[in-house]
Amino acid sequence: MQLEKVLIANRGEIALRILRACKEMGIKTVAVYSTADRELMHLGLADETVCIGPAPGAQSYLHVPAIIAAAEVTGATAIHPGYGFLAENADFAERVENSGFAFIGPKADTIRLMGDKVSAKNAMIKSGVPVVPGSEGPLPEDEETALKIAREVGYPVIIKAAGGGGGRGMRVVHKEEDLIKSAKLTRTEAGAAFGNPMVYLEKFLGNPRHVEVQVLSDGQGNAVHLGDRDCSLQRRHQKVLEEAPAPYIDEKARAEVLQRCVDACIEIGYRGAGTFEFLYEDGRFYFIEMNTRVQVEHPVTEMVTGIDIVKEMLSIAAGNKLSFKQSDVVIRGHALECRINAEDPDNFMPCPGKVKHFHAPGGNGVRVDSHLYSGYSVPPNYDSLIGKLITYGASRDEAMARMRNALDEIVVDGIKTNIPLHRDLTRDKGFAKGGVNIHYLEKKLGMDKH
Repeated sequence: MQLEKVLIANRGEIALRILRACKEMGIKTVAVYSTADRELMHLGLADETVCIGPAPGAQSYLHVPAIIAAAEVTGATAIHPGYGFLAENADFAERVENSGFAFIGPKADTIRLMGDKVSAKNAMIKSGVPVVPGSEGPLPEDEETALKIAREVGYPVIIKAAGGGGGRGMRVVHKEEDLIKSAKLTRTEAGAAFGNPMVYLEKFLGNPRHVEVQVLSDGQGNAVHLGDRDCSLQRRHQKVLEEAPAPYIDEKARAEVLQRCVDACIEIGYRGAGTFEFLYEDGRFYFIEMNTRVQVEHPVTEMVTGIDIVKEMLSIAAGNKLSFKQSDVVIRGHALECRINAEDPDNFMPCPGKVKHFHAPGGNGVRVDSHLYSGYSVPPNYDSLIGKLITYGASRDEAMARMRNALDEIVVDGIKTNIPLHRDLTRDKGFAKGGVNIHYLEKKLGMDKH
């Protein structure tokens, strides 16, 4: 079975990525866009285009009635949300399916289960996935009980909003006398930011790495993992550079966590592509959350496995079983991805504007996922990601050498980008050794607060 026509409910590089996969499979495409995005590259490649509203995301890419209407008028049979915007919005997934379209992602109830960090953690405990020690469920408002839980877990602890994400709704507590005040503050902030004041408490790991596991599951009892990725180079909880596989991981711990993730997919009836995110410290994995969508960094996994994750998503959404078994998944070589953002490399402020000249690098093992072209104007209304530079090599050293070359070759004139930061990082001795923790980049940039 195959989907007939897919509406791509996103923009930029991921919209182009999805469109390319659809074209390879002979699936017709509908591209939706805002008035600020008339210049997007994939609009000229799609079978049909529909303007869904003005520049602000709330009135276009987040405006559910406009997206559903666009699917109806074009006769689309399925909707792919990409990442960001509505990708992990359970109400949107439900509305899509109730309107008679296939949602290219998990079922709405799965998104709800994994979108709430407390219910997600409970589901993982049930499936045997290792989790960070903490309050088994919401942190009670009763002060004595809350203090007792924190004492048992051991300081420092971190208080997190159940509905939070993207680094928001978190507060680290180092001393017992600060716990109650911090919990109250986080509850208030969470209620205002996410509409959900529930918080939970976890052990705060001092120097962990961020390692994640890519899975594919067909919702029909079949699931596989595609290995892991290291995403530890971050600033303000935003990933900057990723690689696959994660270097210097205890092989026994890795094998066990990969299998547990597969078991969890089967247990919760997961459908589509997903990512289990972990903190890794002292040879142990601790589950933090699951992303129920395609990830920005999926290309590094594609490079080391040879599996097209987006095409598998499209196939699963059409009702097909997984096209391969775990024994067919072989991880070869190493891949790196640099996120190229339109931002000032010194202060990270967004730098929208017109790209006077764009030259993509090339050579063996180089992949560029970008919607940029010479003359394109980067609008100020959305995320600053303008492309991803991916390199593959037989070894980590070879992938790194190719990345250095590619970063020297790439040209983006007219706007500021973070390419200088990536040139520096790929020549950094600490990162070159491998296995740096999540604080490494902020320490390097002089931003560390720990």
